[in-house]
Amino acid sequence: QVQLVESGGGSVQAGGSLRLSCAASGYGITTYGLSRRCMGWFRQAPGKEREGVAVIDGDGGMTYADSVKGRFTISKDSAKNTLDLQMNSLKPEDTAMYYCAAQLANCIDRSWILSGRGRLPYWGQGTQVIVSS
Repeated sequence: QVQLVESGGGSVQAGGSLRLSCAASGYGITTYGLSRRCMGWFRQAPGKEREGVAVIDGDGGMTYADSVKGRFTISKDSAKNTLDLQMNSLKPEDTAMYYCAAQLANCIDRSWILSGRGRLPYWGQGTQVIVSS
C-alpha cells in the first residue's frame, strides 16, 4: 500500500522560505525508486478549491502554476524516496494546506495533472503553511 507523508509546513513571514518534504513508502512506489513516477504538490486555501502547485514527471520535466513560477522548485530525491518543494519569497496568498500526490506511472500530460483534471490516485494528509504579512 502506498503511503505519502508530508512534513515541513509551518508559519513564516512574507518573503521567507520553507521546504516541504513528502516521504513515500509502500510496495510499488519505491520499487525502482521515485524517478519513474508522476508526482505533484497541490494546495487548498480555506474557502477555495484545491489547485495544482507543481508537477514533476519521470523524465524530470516540471510544470508550475503561474502563481509560483520563479519562487517554488519541485524535486525528487530518489535516494531518500522523497518529493520536495522548496518555497522562496513566500506571500500571504501562499497560505494553504499543501498536499503531495503521486501515481505509479509516468505523467502523460503534466499540465493535465496540474489542472486537476487528471487526478493522481495517491495522496498524503497535508501539511499547513501559513504566511503572515
